[in-house]
Amino acid sequence: MRKDVRILLVGEPKVGKTSLIMSLVSEEFPTVVPYRAEEITIPADVTPERVPTHIVDYSEAEQTDEQLLQEISKANVICIVYAVNNKTSIEKVTSYWIPLITDNTDKDSRVPLILVGNKSDLVEHSSMETILPIMNQYSEIETCVECSAKNLKNISELFYYAQKAVLHPTSPLYCPEKKDMKPNCIKALTRIFKVSDLDNDGILNDNELNLFQRTCFNMPLEPQALEDVKNVVRKNLTDGVCENGLTLKGFLFLHTLFIQRGRHETTWTVLRRFGYDDDLELNQDYLFPPLKIPPDCTTELNHTAYLFLQSVFDKHDKDRDCALSPEELSDLFDVFPYMPWGADVNNTICTNDQGWITYQGYLSQWTLTTYLDVQRCLEYLGYLGYSIIAEQESQVAAITVTRDKKIDLQKKQTQRGVFRCNVFGDVGSGKSGFLQAFLGRNLMQQTIKEEHKSYYAISTSYVYGQEKYLLLHEVFPDFDYLSDADLACDIVCLVYDVSNPYSFEYCAKVFKQYFTDCKIPCMMIASKSDLPETKQFYACSPLEFCRRHKMPPPQSFTCNTAAAPSKDIYTKLTTMAVYPHARLRCMCTCNRCTFCLCQNLLNSELLQTVRAKLHAVVLRSRHMGQADLKSSTFWLRASVGATMFAVLGFAMYRVLLKAR
Repeated sequence: MRKDVRILLVGEPKVGKTSLIMSLVSEEFPTVVPYRAEEITIPADVTPERVPTHIVDYSEAEQTDEQLLQEISKANVICIVYAVNNKTSIEKVTSYWIPLITDNTDKDSRVPLILVGNKSDLVEHSSMETILPIMNQYSEIETCVECSAKNLKNISELFYYAQKAVLHPTSPLYCPEKKDMKPNCIKALTRIFKVSDLDNDGILNDNELNLFQRTCFNMPLEPQALEDVKNVVRKNLTDGVCENGLTLKGFLFLHTLFIQRGRHETTWTVLRRFGYDDDLELNQDYLFPPLKIPPDCTTELNHTAYLFLQSVFDKHDKDRDCALSPEELSDLFDVFPYMPWGADVNNTICTNDQGWITYQGYLSQWTLTTYLDVQRCLEYLGYLGYSIIAEQESQVAAITVTRDKKIDLQKKQTQRGVFRCNVFGDVGSGKSGFLQAFLGRNLMQQTIKEEHKSYYAISTSYVYGQEKYLLLHEVFPDFDYLSDADLACDIVCLVYDVSNPYSFEYCAKVFKQYFTDCKIPCMMIASKSDLPETKQFYACSPLEFCRRHKMPPPQSFTCNTAAAPSKDIYTKLTTMAVYPHARLRCMCTCNRCTFCLCQNLLNSELLQTVRAKLHAVVLRSRHMGQADLKSSTFWLRASVGATMFAVLGFAMYRVLLKAR
């Protein structure tokens, strides 16, 4: 919505331009009329549209042609005033004023015109018969108003229509010659219909119509009013209503009807609520709301955003196979101006045997976009109508900005759900295979065209029962040109080929130059472990290198398997990323050894409850007086509590032994 409206009144001398302005302000006809009225500003709270309005007068006697052209260029709407009793002033509308305005305004953004027939009190006939052909000839003419400054007839209406022509213009919406909406308007309303069609059945049912009405106009439709709307569509369109719901054709017909009946503001209210500007393009402020991200913080989707994305997935997964076919994916992105996901996405996330994006892969790609390019994520959510459907102020409500990683290290805990692992390795060391194995693909399933190659892979991994996203990023093996982005991560993965004697040297050099004094945990991966191992041409063996630098021993890995490669190594990476401060005594994630069982016990809800209750007892005892401490009741309670805790501990010990 515009911040203000500037109205310019032009026309031949003595047609009553100044009188119209003075009659509006004083609400009476002026006895003395100056050559030109000073610029008047009407406050927002006085105008019907709640927008400040500037009214500017023009006088041929006091202003030059250059000043007139300057005023034309600044005006948002121009009122061409003629006297209904003066044929010359009417003829000058087409012979002088419209050509002058047209020649001095941008062709791509024509200024709307209002024809104003003043002095209607002096004649008994109307000038509309003469004016209507002119209106049909020039599409930039919004309307014509006959008025009288002397009788105050239609004075307020004149300036209301002028204001309305700026705030709710007809030209972007409707083509009078074709008597139909323009293509851009149809395109915008089609997107709005698809966003509002929550079950994707091609029909807006009563619930969806009520949500749409409440979203745009802050009030639901009464059942009878809803039925009346459908009846209007039924009478005029055979396929406008289907199964007691509004089809796309019916939805478009309604807005055409609104425009034809002069209710442009209804269509504009809908368009602007869904983010469109005066040119029917999605507003940049709508697509990219401001979001402040402090240094060393990351961005993630919150629970509400994941629920919304889940509903979008369910809406388009018509065959309910938990995967999006190419047709279903194309339908999902039909509300976008372009296809946002390229062929490389299928090599970045999990897909099914047919190569279709699974539900898990779908959420992973959104998580990746949010982490790497949050502005792009905000844009995508805007196209899907997140702020409207989720009833939020903007897409920013979908984003969680994590706290500084330094604070996580200090507190030795984190609430983050996405962890980045940068994968380093020489050419041919098996980095790409390592990324694809994370997505469940063995060596036989990793035939990838060069143009479809992805340097990222993202999926979920579980750390002691908690779901986390692990993002693997393959760093280009240019040792001398590693950027800050290449080094910024939660864990470093150094991959070398056990069958290549020169492969380990690259990993050792990268570690020594960039990560020796770094607090980022590192892991060495001995890839292609199915091949015969060759001695590495380096000062020490990979195992000895890891011991010297207090790293876990090299982890054997191969993607040359009959089934899907093991995920254990990725769980280890995620665990090290989540707990970078911990020196883990083992790298096992089997959930059977003592280390894993103890970790599961420490993270269990039962132990957390016992810990909370003990903490409450201690706090209560601090506030007790000395007399209470000496009482037999207190010591009885303490004894019972200690006994229960001992029994509970013994039971847990037995369970652990049995599990082993």
